[in-house]
Amino acid sequence: MRTICLYFEIHQIIHLKRYRFFDIGKDHYYYDDFVNESSINEVAERSYIPALNTLIEMVRNSDNTFKVALSVSGVALEQLEIHAPAVIDLLHQLNDTGCCEFLAEPYSHGLSSLINEECFKEEVLRQSQKIKQLFGKAPKVFRNSSLIYSDDIGAVVASMGFKGMLTEGAKYILGWKSPHYMYHCNQAPSLKLLLRDFKLSDDISLRFSNSEWSEYPLFADKYINWIDALPQDEQIVNVFMELSALGMSQPLSSNILEFLKALPGCAKAKGINFSTPTEIVSKLKSVSQLDVPYPISWVDEERDISPWLGNVLQREAFNKLYSIAERVYLCNDRRIKQDWDYLQASNNFRFMTTKNTGLPVYRGIYDSAYDAFTNYMNILGDFITRVNALYPEDMDNEELNSLLTTIRNQGEELSELHKELDRLRSKKAAGKKKGANTEIIE
Repeated sequence: MRTICLYFEIHQIIHLKRYRFFDIGKDHYYYDDFVNESSINEVAERSYIPALNTLIEMVRNSDNTFKVALSVSGVALEQLEIHAPAVIDLLHQLNDTGCCEFLAEPYSHGLSSLINEECFKEEVLRQSQKIKQLFGKAPKVFRNSSLIYSDDIGAVVASMGFKGMLTEGAKYILGWKSPHYMYHCNQAPSLKLLLRDFKLSDDISLRFSNSEWSEYPLFADKYINWIDALPQDEQIVNVFMELSALGMSQPLSSNILEFLKALPGCAKAKGINFSTPTEIVSKLKSVSQLDVPYPISWVDEERDISPWLGNVLQREAFNKLYSIAERVYLCNDRRIKQDWDYLQASNNFRFMTTKNTGLPVYRGIYDSAYDAFTNYMNILGDFITRVNALYPEDMDNEELNSLLTTIRNQGEELSELHKELDRLRSKKAAGKKKGANTEIIE
């Protein structure tokens, strides 16, 4: 039976404030609180709350046959807990239906997977723990920031125990192949890959309300007919997008939510169901490996990492930031740790892009890529000074590596102790249960 895998991303930009060169060393607070609060409240009211209510309604109206996947960055969860707790409540309600799967992703929604494996693993583990703490289940499937993927990244993700990973069905990678099959990482066959159908996804997230689009207006039955018309052996249709597309990119006045509500009924009439990523990677077999030597993403026509690292400004800021990753890893200062998360966020580098895509580029408070670069580097200069005050630049690599090795060994020992504690608790619980059954028999 053909199945639709519907996935939404939730991430919230942390807006930096205007930070001058003369602020370095004097002002260690980098954020525009007013803009951050107002922007998250706006997207919550216009998108997240109505969209999540709709998804909950769709599950209930379909007798729990409609299913959906979500990933929420750790940074977004922090902001929602502070400024929009109603969204967290709705996420709990959706989770309670049993028809929603939460995926893992980097805590900061950053690009650490491209440069620092230890930093990347730490972020993913932290976000996964937060998801388990909030929703009761540890994620089994991973999605990287902006669906960034390569063979090397896939191998790291597999080493962390994930069963599957979401990425882009980029044409220059697939060639003649279809995104409607399941593939696997060429370095780690155990990691299954679900590939986004960018056309069917963008028809909803980018084109739905465009009156000049040749398929406008798009109705649910027409959309499902497109899926039903695919070759019979193409069984998986992955529709991935940002949740903010429902209400922000596509206004509620376009009837985008009514379109969404009608999808399960139209799909059922054609014998098409909905599945979560874990259900798919657990039940279906991969048809072949996917070879991705260079990173791909779901952004822009090129589907690569040029939106964040395509010019010398972006690469300079990126390399400067991660030059202190090991020192931040050693640090226990909560303020520095939080600043590190916020400064890693991919939008900081996207604001610096000089790519000409033919579309307007959102730059927040900045007038140009150079303005964004200057502001970011001023902040980064102050941040690096604070980190170096804890772990000076003249600390030699041997001393730094020794500290890192000690911390890693301690972390591994703690992990083993936690596993042993869980094993003993399970054994004790089993013993009590056995004793209770014996008493009943007597």
